[in-house]
Amino acid sequence: MPEGTHPLSAGLKRILVVTGSGISAESGIPTFRGQGGYWRNLDPSKLATEAAFRKDPELVWQWYEERRALIRRSQPNAAHQALVQLAGKARDFLILTQNVDDLQARAEWQAKRLDGSQIVQIHGDIFVTKCSRCTFSRREINKESEGVPSCPNCGAMMRPGVVWFDEELNPDEVARVENFFLAGVCDLVLVIGTTAVFDYIVNWALKAKGTDGRLIEINPEETPLSQFATETFRAPAAKIMPKLVEGFLQ
Repeated sequence: MPEGTHPLSAGLKRILVVTGSGISAESGIPTFRGQGGYWRNLDPSKLATEAAFRKDPELVWQWYEERRALIRRSQPNAAHQALVQLAGKARDFLILTQNVDDLQARAEWQAKRLDGSQIVQIHGDIFVTKCSRCTFSRREINKESEGVPSCPNCGAMMRPGVVWFDEELNPDEVARVENFFLAGVCDLVLVIGTTAVFDYIVNWALKAKGTDGRLIEINPEETPLSQFATETFRAPAAKIMPKLVEGFLQ
């Protein structure tokens, strides 16, 4: 067990996990802001906007198609698998992920444990394709698009089912997070691989922690949440999470 941690006590049953791109980077998926985040010398934060899509939908679709292909080739890592193990021991458990990939869900499926209901993808799902005009959407795991697809209902351009930088969060997903808090604060909050640059991520993590909860940050770099952490681990998630969860479950 990593130094400074303590076993999961009988009362430590309510857990929130906040994950960012750092947890998936160890599966070979580049982060937006880290080394390798740029695509063809283009800033991803300028591609992941509705304005960029309206300006050049073909370019944006090509970027997302390449990201989808990379995610399909990637596999869940030890950190994803450790979270599945931890979830099986908690009374109330929620993974609030900013990642649009499906690696955490695949880790659950491979372990035959969770059904996905304990995961909130607050920034959407890259494998969902939705209409830019009407409400039509579909999930496409293995299908590749040649050019920008058209909506079968209204003929408008289809787009990835993700939340872009110039868009509001999905209110239904926000409600799922807020409903989790209705049962009270958490005994444990794990913040893994996120730069915590969004205020709502910081606010939710602190709301879950309350005044007495433990907030453990796993990130190689300091973040806005570091000052509130009760414990920090400056190491890659895939390296530290299996040891951390093993210590919790002793």
